[in-house]
Amino acid sequence: MSESSPPLDVLALYKDAGALHEGRFLLASGRHSPYFLQSTTLLQYPQYTARLGAALADKLRAAKLTPDFVIGPAMGGVVLAYEVAKQLGTRALFAEKDGAGGMKIREAFSVRPGQTFVAVEDVLTTGGSVLKAVRAAESYGATCLGLACIVDRRRQEGALEGYPLISLLHLYFETYQPEDVPAWLAERELQEI
Repeated sequence: MSESSPPLDVLALYKDAGALHEGRFLLASGRHSPYFLQSTTLLQYPQYTARLGAALADKLRAAKLTPDFVIGPAMGGVVLAYEVAKQLGTRALFAEKDGAGGMKIREAFSVRPGQTFVAVEDVLTTGGSVLKAVRAAESYGATCLGLACIVDRRRQEGALEGYPLISLLHLYFETYQPEDVPAWLAERELQEI
């Protein structure tokens, strides 16, 4: 994207792709939400993925973050890590569940002490998955320069656990613990995602 390009309307891309859903959803965190952004639906379209990857790469460059590689948590961050890395001209890695509650990096990927990286995620709600990917890369002695996501759904914008965070859209909407779901939301059928 050039300096004269209009800002990317991320929510319009989700809507165009049929990836913005309204109802009652059980999130991975166990909380209930009236909305759900289905990034896999959006990222199946290369033209949208390229635009999102270019926009994130532009923001990373503007922040003067020049990583040796980009990493994303499997599965949601794999395609996005690839596209952002492509736009930055670097490598793309992913971290996957290790069976013990964390994440690991496959032996086929090379991570060396002193290398720098940026971790990416599609939608950041709590940051749990992307932070597990960060820890997996840091366990090899690599240094995380920052985090990037398409949508930051946290109440508070800004850094996450001390890591700078870049997002294309901040979109907060209330989520609820199962015992605190309001009546208007409880009337909707619960959908597991």
